[in-house]
Amino acid sequence: MRDVKKVVLAYSGGLDTSVILKWLQDAYRCEVVTFTADLGQGEELEPARAKALKFGISPENIFIDDLREEFVRDFVFPMFRANAIYEGEYLLGTSIARPLIARRLIEIAVLTGADAIAHGATGKGNDQVRFELGAYALKPDIKIIAPWREWDLLSREKLLAYAEKNGIPIEKKHREGGSPYSIDANLLHTSHEGRQLEDPSFEPEESMWLRTVSPEAAPDAPEHVELDFEKGDLVAIDGKRGPARELLAELNRLGGKHGIGRLDLVENRYVGMKSRGCYETPGGTILLPAPRAIESLTLDREVAHLKDDLMPRYASLIYNGYWWSPERRALQALIDHTQQTVNGRVFLKLYKGNVMVTGRESKTDSLFDPAIVTFEDDAGAYDQKDAAGFIKLNALRLRITAALRS
Repeated sequence: MRDVKKVVLAYSGGLDTSVILKWLQDAYRCEVVTFTADLGQGEELEPARAKALKFGISPENIFIDDLREEFVRDFVFPMFRANAIYEGEYLLGTSIARPLIARRLIEIAVLTGADAIAHGATGKGNDQVRFELGAYALKPDIKIIAPWREWDLLSREKLLAYAEKNGIPIEKKHREGGSPYSIDANLLHTSHEGRQLEDPSFEPEESMWLRTVSPEAAPDAPEHVELDFEKGDLVAIDGKRGPARELLAELNRLGGKHGIGRLDLVENRYVGMKSRGCYETPGGTILLPAPRAIESLTLDREVAHLKDDLMPRYASLIYNGYWWSPERRALQALIDHTQQTVNGRVFLKLYKGNVMVTGRESKTDSLFDPAIVTFEDDAGAYDQKDAAGFIKLNALRLRITAALRS
């Protein structure tokens, strides 16, 4: 084992990371610092403190941090300014949380004098890449311990046996075969993977969905919502302002109520395999089309098209763990420049799994000119004869080619 004196562990308090905590103590003989992040996953996090204390972690080495506002304000909202979607569907709910966790791991390592960090991501998944690329970008000399790539506890039976031997509490659900799914949750989304979902033809049972009612069970009457944006960020819902985390939580409530935000997806993982996941992103699904509605009024045509061209690249950078890369920062600077005029209000209708834009306005930055676009008499605002020259010039190359081949 490498010479490690102190390690900061990303610790949820669940079975896997509790086993990792004890394994680090046994295998590396090092001091362990635990870090538990509150990203709005909806679970009580104080039990993680009690479990860490039970394994001899000193109180000053236990960090339980409320990162909800920072998560939404500094990670989710910048991503939505880019309208980022991976492979045309996925709203990157898991991916966008990892750079924040990586940064806080490094901050705690520096604060406590640790020379290593550790995480519980498996060797098959994307999260190992996201955590470690983020960590190396922020602290190039950090040592990283990934137990799933080192130990031999590669089956549930071995994991449970190790826990039993070392007095690690095992919840009833694990003794009876575990949860039917691997679940990741934060303020933006909940994901479900593994077990039955490993059969891509399997239709999950209704009880799997935790944040949304089925569209069939959603209210029979639509609900109208008004969202206000400033520089591309949501600032108010129906005129009511609040912190970023509260605004997203309210969108989650509205979306869940109306059966909005379910996705069943087979995605291409960064490590080379295909993976099936079921995602619930009710608030994000409402949020995604809204700033685009204002952009349709306020962005120059070519700027809007350029932004659309860059979006898949931006989304892939987040998915593949490059949030802290120079290219993502450069893209963000460009995107944020385009958002300076994305100020206004969007009118939405929510109904049985659907989000419909019913109107938009920008009182300060709109490029929409009714005098030019009107079908009525425009009083000379637009000379229709100008179109003839434009068309002939753009058709010239087509006419030359057609004449050659005729």
